[in-house]
Amino acid sequence: RSGLRTLVLSTDAAHSLADAYGATVGPEPTPIADRLWVQQVDAQLRFEQSWAAIQGYLMAVLDVAGVDPVAAEELTVIPGAEEVLALLELRLQARSGHYDVIVVDCAPTAETLRLLALPEALGWYMTRVFPVERRVVRALKPVLTRAAGVPMPEDTVFDAVERLHRELDEVRDLLVGEDSSVRLVLTPESVVLAEARRSYTTLSLFGYTVDGVVANRVFPRAEGDPWRDGWVAAQDAVLAQVDQSFAGLPVWRSDYQASEPVGVDALTQLAQDVYDHGDPLAVPAGPRPLRITRTDGGSLLRLSLPNVASPDVDLARNGDDLVLTVGAYRRLLTLPTGLSRHRIAGARVDQGELQVRFEERAP
Repeated sequence: RSGLRTLVLSTDAAHSLADAYGATVGPEPTPIADRLWVQQVDAQLRFEQSWAAIQGYLMAVLDVAGVDPVAAEELTVIPGAEEVLALLELRLQARSGHYDVIVVDCAPTAETLRLLALPEALGWYMTRVFPVERRVVRALKPVLTRAAGVPMPEDTVFDAVERLHRELDEVRDLLVGEDSSVRLVLTPESVVLAEARRSYTTLSLFGYTVDGVVANRVFPRAEGDPWRDGWVAAQDAVLAQVDQSFAGLPVWRSDYQASEPVGVDALTQLAQDVYDHGDPLAVPAGPRPLRITRTDGGSLLRLSLPNVASPDVDLARNGDDLVLTVGAYRRLLTLPTGLSRHRIAGARVDQGELQVRFEERAP
């Protein structure tokens, strides 16, 4: 409605955009209003395109091991990989130049959060292990095949891994770029808030900028209804915690509607109410999650880790990598060349920010 060519794209296997817009939506961008397109990505198709060569090799290995073909096909599918590989569609649409804004509706699962780290982890493997492994297989392939009786990967498999890494790396560059951000949506319930707080921390750990929070299905006040009064009081208590948990971020509220907002007009009215006729696409304020600044005699690395204290963080140095562990999540952060020659002089967590001091090594 503001004049921007907009694509709303769902990577969730349980698509709901067609229901929300009250329109027929397919695997390709479907125009449903002026300057508005909606797309429900065919995750299975993207999976087959990006994973077929790799899956074929893995199935051949399992076949030699005597695994049933149907079971082998299931075993060669990474849980949640379809949703992540569906993000490759985002790369294609962003590169097409057909749209000014792309809104991505992702699956609300912790598995998706973990797999958002896949491009970076795969990058570490590709630069350190993959070249050596490829050379070894080429040199010893005939011997290994005869000795082990297991088929060695062909160049097509290595090429598929390299292509997948390259494409996922481009997706990550898009998602952590200055023009991208994540908006969390929650309902005012204690369990949901706890999950949203963890998501906020994890997204920040991997360099994704969270630009705000939408509190959805907030009960409006009404006099003389004890049942609703109870819900309002319970939600008010959680909403106060939401403001504290996401201090510094805008928190928008969406009142529980009398009926489901279905269709473009209903969703437009909902958006106007939530954003109070403001700009929902305003550039996120504040610094990026990861920053490196020069200091006298060294550098300071700052990484936003909201809702985290020093005891929650484990920090280690492994060559050119900084190994960060927060709860169940670990990030291998490859240091820039300028920092890899420095030593860690100290680290602390200060008001939700990890600060690591680097000093130049003595000659």
